[in-house]
Amino acid sequence: MKKLILMGRSESGKTTLKQALLREKIQYCKTQYIHYDDLLIDTPGEYAQTHRLGYALALYAYEADVVGLLVAATESYTLFPPNITCMVNRDVIGIVTKINEPKANLPLARLWLRNAGCRDIFFVDSTTGEGVDGLLEYLNRPKKSEENATEKH
Repeated sequence: MKKLILMGRSESGKTTLKQALLREKIQYCKTQYIHYDDLLIDTPGEYAQTHRLGYALALYAYEADVVGLLVAATESYTLFPPNITCMVNRDVIGIVTKINEPKANLPLARLWLRNAGCRDIFFVDSTTGEGVDGLLEYLNRPKKSEENATEKH
């Protein structure tokens, strides 16, 4: 599985998504520092919301195969500026969380992630599991370097 780093503002659903992807029991847990393991890197929202802490996100992005930009469908604004994905030489995907909340605005969340530069966008509800399998399927696809190696043989 490709290693994924989750980035987004506080309460966008990063840790809940991490728990869903790892098939853990869903429970609220405020991420106080970067949680780094073999498959996922979970980051505190404050790192994305605070300019100087954002540099740490840039460094940790190089430890991952895929950067996941999270936007909750209930958010009233986005942290991600247009074309931010060009700053990283990794695949960058968009992940819209909280898709079944009453005030969810899926088209707006999709627009923000498209403007940020995300080509692939996944819509998930981590508590029900909706969309999680599609994201796991994407992460389990061979890495581009592995695909090229198998094509040469």
